[in-house]
Amino acid sequence: MVGGDGLTAAVKKEADAALNAHGLIKVRVFSDDRAAREAMFQTLADELGAAPIQHIGKLLVLWRPMPEREKTVDEDRMPGPRDFKVLKYSKRGGQRPEVKTLRVLGNQRLTSGGQIKRAKPKQISIKKRSQT
Repeated sequence: MVGGDGLTAAVKKEADAALNAHGLIKVRVFSDDRAAREAMFQTLADELGAAPIQHIGKLLVLWRPMPEREKTVDEDRMPGPRDFKVLKYSKRGGQRPEVKTLRVLGNQRLTSGGQIKRAKPKQISIKKRSQT
């Protein structure tokens, strides 16, 4: 929002941050002077490197392509432990089931019976091995 002070450095900074985060923003201007709003619109577009999309009344729409974010890939990262709640039912029908919390590590899996088993390596087809 551009208030009574006009287009300040703080407004430009916030608009720049919003364009980096979202790409398309709407800016509301509290000014009744249409020529002043159009001047603000062009100033914002030029200084922020954005494309002026639309000017309807007191609403200005700006667009700028979002910068690509770099993902840092950690080679040593392994899957973390997960906690599962398992119900163990009693052999007698009238008792409550026992709730156990089991921690499953990254190389383990939980069977349908509530047992923890170590994950097996994925098998490679014999046909695929002979082609390489």
